Amino acid sequence: MILPKVEIKKILYATDLSESARHAFAYAVSLANAYGASITILHVLFNVPNVDSIASFYIGREEWNKIKQRTVDDARQALIGKKRENVAIKEILAAFSEAASAEAESPATITDEIVIKKGNPEDQILKQAEERNCDIIVMGSHGHGAIAEAVIGNTARKVLRRSKIPVLAVRLPQEI
Repeated sequence: MILPKVEIKKILYATDLSESARHAFAYAVSLANAYGASITILHVLFNVPNVDSIASFYIGREEWNKIKQRTVDDARQALIGKKRENVAIKEILAAFSEAASAEAESPATITDEIVIKKGNPEDQILKQAEERNCDIIVMGSHGHGAIAEAVIGNTARKVLRRSKIPVLAVRLPQEI
């Protein structure tokens, strides 16, 4: 049997800022290091409860407070059309990526791009993977809990079902 050669050059890491997604980032980084691939971080905006606690979990309360302070002016300018939207989330993801890069055993260029889109997470993940010519999608297998999944549906399961490229859905270990 002859196996096809697996090449991974571009990874789409989809995050909903949950603990599961945070854990999945380690797999995205590991794949990027193993294959010399770049990572595009994607976050799709929908109503996320407890943004303060989620952001603090990702980057620490002090860094989150600094970002919130900076975004007051950015928000004013966004309202009058002088700045792009979603500055705070982009800064959270950039700080998270930098921290992960610093902790990596063999640091590589981890983050190629940070993309924030609005809409249905499943549709946006698939669309961005295709538009960016990604070779694999890495995401957490569970998002913000059973209630949110019952209302919204399991995004990872839907992406797995519809994706034309491999999807790595990462489960949280039992001890976390």
